Amino acid sequence: MKASVFTMIVTIMATVLAAAEKVSFDDMKAGMPPPGWTATQTGSGTAKWSVEKDASAPSKPNVLKQSGQATFPVCIKNDTKIQDGFVEVKFKPVAGKEDQAGGVIWRAKDPDNYYITRANALEGNVTIYHIIKGKRTEKKRTNMKVASGEWHTLRVDFSGAHFTVMFDGKKAIEWDDDTFKNAGKVGVWTKADSVTLFDDFTYGSK
Repeated sequence: MKASVFTMIVTIMATVLAAAEKVSFDDMKAGMPPPGWTATQTGSGTAKWSVEKDASAPSKPNVLKQSGQATFPVCIKNDTKIQDGFVEVKFKPVAGKEDQAGGVIWRAKDPDNYYITRANALEGNVTIYHIIKGKRTEKKRTNMKVASGEWHTLRVDFSGAHFTVMFDGKKAIEWDDDTFKNAGKVGVWTKADSVTLFDDFTYGSK
């Protein structure tokens, strides 16, 4: 009996581990948008998403950089379809007079409909929203120190209508909502004139 339980646990752990995938951008061509992603924005303006070399990258040599200006620059991984799972990214806010933000999105239907959690260095907080038909509605926020020029880790776990946001290993937000129930795509996000670097984008189903 004990052996069966052990085998079951090992099998479950292996399944969970197999479901997780990481994108480090290191095998992609610098100066170009990442292949297999939709590099775009929600709203007006022109986002500029490109893979770039960066000496500070957590996994060298490349990062994904957003350096344009738009309402909400968003970069969506095309081949993802997750209903319950997680998405995590390391990000570094570099510059921006209006905002210095980095975020992750999940259950995205398209660039105008998705959930988003983000951290902002200028505001010093972590916030969760949904965006419906391009309109962002804030749902909950927590004041936390988000240092500019430093790498941070942002993660959201989502199961059914329950979401848990972690920032630098600390719980930031718990929230319940059932606006988007179906499986959708995951990706990364910034706001306005934020110049933000992203690395080690990790995601998986549960």
